[in-house]
Amino acid sequence: MSELRTLRNHINGEFRDAADGRTTDVVNPATGEVYATAPLSAAADVDAAMAAAAAAFPAWRDTTPSERQKALLKIADAFEARADELVAVESENTGKPIGLTASEEIPPMVDQIRFFAGAARLLEGRSAGEYMEGMTSIVRREPVGVCAQVAPWNYPMMMAVWKFAPAIAAGNTVVLKPSDTTPASTVLIAEIIGGILPKGVFNVVCGDRETGRLMVEHPTPAMASITGSVRAGIQVAGSAAKDVKRVHLELGGKAPVVVFQDTDIAKAVEDIAVAGYFNAGQDCTAATRVLVHESIHDEFVAQLAKTAADTKTGAADDEDVLYGPLNNANQLAQVTGFIERLPAHAKVEAGGHRVGEKGYFYAPTVVSGLKQDDEIIQNEVFGPVITVQSFSDEDQAVEWANGVEYALASSVWTKDHARAMRMSKRLDFGCVWINTHIPLVAEMPHGGFKKSGYGKDLSAYGFEDYTRIKHVMTSLDG
Repeated sequence: MSELRTLRNHINGEFRDAADGRTTDVVNPATGEVYATAPLSAAADVDAAMAAAAAAFPAWRDTTPSERQKALLKIADAFEARADELVAVESENTGKPIGLTASEEIPPMVDQIRFFAGAARLLEGRSAGEYMEGMTSIVRREPVGVCAQVAPWNYPMMMAVWKFAPAIAAGNTVVLKPSDTTPASTVLIAEIIGGILPKGVFNVVCGDRETGRLMVEHPTPAMASITGSVRAGIQVAGSAAKDVKRVHLELGGKAPVVVFQDTDIAKAVEDIAVAGYFNAGQDCTAATRVLVHESIHDEFVAQLAKTAADTKTGAADDEDVLYGPLNNANQLAQVTGFIERLPAHAKVEAGGHRVGEKGYFYAPTVVSGLKQDDEIIQNEVFGPVITVQSFSDEDQAVEWANGVEYALASSVWTKDHARAMRMSKRLDFGCVWINTHIPLVAEMPHGGFKKSGYGKDLSAYGFEDYTRIKHVMTSLDG
């Protein structure tokens, strides 16, 4: 066995072990073997990171937008220059295919950083005006302060970017905790950023749920931002409420994919399969809950099952695979449990089993014959499992699509423009794609309603979430 890699926290520009020396194992999900250790940070580590961020905030807040833009552009350039290294680390930590990680994650990450670099120079309030005789009012937009951020394990690199880029562009300082199962790429990001930003502006603290709780409950941050489960979001919101912190929550989804009878079935199947199985279905917006008009249901299911059977999962260096393993043993158990608990009326059309005995691979799966109140329809599987339901008309499709607690993303597949517009209005989700599913751009907001949380990632809306508004009124009498 090769020597374990040692990951460390990045606090105030320096790499450090946990103050008490505790560590946690980091597993490669493609092998199930430990390949690194990371700090299991406790209160002393969180205190140190928060102190560093707080000390760095006044100077970073007072930088000009052009200075912040310049720094973020340098970070984007550095990401591009070290792309191969970032991909290698991410792939080892997550098992993701190397080629797809390089082509599907690095370019949007770099683009998103550059978008927020540009957004830094567009931050403004309303123009000055006289709304009371003898008084002039202006509105200032200011950074909120220190931001405590918790990233998930499904896209460790990209979610780190979604967290730090808007916060830093707006003039905030950051303490970011990666998932305890995927800290490696975030630690590398800290190394890259550490040579560009002033000390204390960007800090990384590794650890578990308790570490995250300590960050959110710490008195220093003005804002807590988390991407994770509904359970975690509820806990964060409750903890933050004790001292009235701002909260930004992205908590998962159960995206409906509504396929009408006039759809090009072959194209829809091909696109939906990719959007459902990419990253092993470990995506809050994944196309995993398909509702198909009854007149094309059987044909659609047959074609989807065949596509699933032809879809490959496997090693990161295999160019023919669409996705790698599930992230961890607990996630494999969760996905397996959903399939094992299927009701008698459900039918597994493809997959439904683990692949191999090494690592956490799971076969592309299609399940039909489901009812609206079935567990697998109502709850997020977060695995390579696509469910299919048959609907009779548009009203039923809307009722079932909206009939879950999540409200992050959705899609409609039809050639009827009027129907597409009606559906986009009626679907209760933060995003509605039409005849496509899953593309994201930096300029457009990403975020949901209901138990999918609140606040937006990406876009000017996501940028504004990291600012506060101040009214300044001055007398014209001197």
